[in-house]
Amino acid sequence: MSELVSALRKADGDSEVKAIVLTGSERAFAAGADIKEMKDKNYAEVYKESFLTAWDAVSTIRKPIVAGVNGFALGGGCELAMMCDIIIAGENAVFGQPEIQLGTIPGAGGTQRLTRAIGKSLAMEMILTGSRLDAHLAEKRGLVSRVVPTEQTVEECVKVAEKIATFSHPVIIAAKECVNKSQQVGLQTGLEHEKALFWGTFALEDRAEGMTAFSEKRKPVFKDI
Repeated sequence: MSELVSALRKADGDSEVKAIVLTGSERAFAAGADIKEMKDKNYAEVYKESFLTAWDAVSTIRKPIVAGVNGFALGGGCELAMMCDIIIAGENAVFGQPEIQLGTIPGAGGTQRLTRAIGKSLAMEMILTGSRLDAHLAEKRGLVSRVVPTEQTVEECVKVAEKIATFSHPVIIAAKECVNKSQQVGLQTGLEHEKALFWGTFALEDRAEGMTAFSEKRKPVFKDI
């Protein structure tokens, strides 16, 4: 995870990068935490080292992350996918939080993000029984944005990332921040945050360019300022 976080932070700080694609293999999106490593740990150890807290860094990346999920996304793999901003699933994708089968519970956001994504009842069933969600049901319940043929997953993710990258960088970041805020605060606070950032776009040259280009019936040329 430290290597992944390092790579994401590097991309986040690269002015040439506006969106990030994160994917695994056709068999699995991510393996999650190492169970063999965890089995001998005790409470004092996990508390002192703040075990799994490093995973939280993924959700602090300011640029949009598009997750391309093929195969298994179970446990930490599912949690990692949910830390991303857009999930595109291959037809063979399978999501789940099977920690109950190991005598524990999700520890990297599974109980919180899954519930917000698919609703309390289904999330509760998955977490309490270890049941899994196939790609099409995940799409139906809103966990993923869409399902594509497995061999096209990465290609579709790149297309989405390239589309995002055509727009103004500061506006992309503001839009992501506002959507994520809706998952963290009440409606009124979220609306106030959105309004403040909306007003803030009027300080951008890109906002002026976008509206001028629309009026002149031409494509805008954004400069990320």
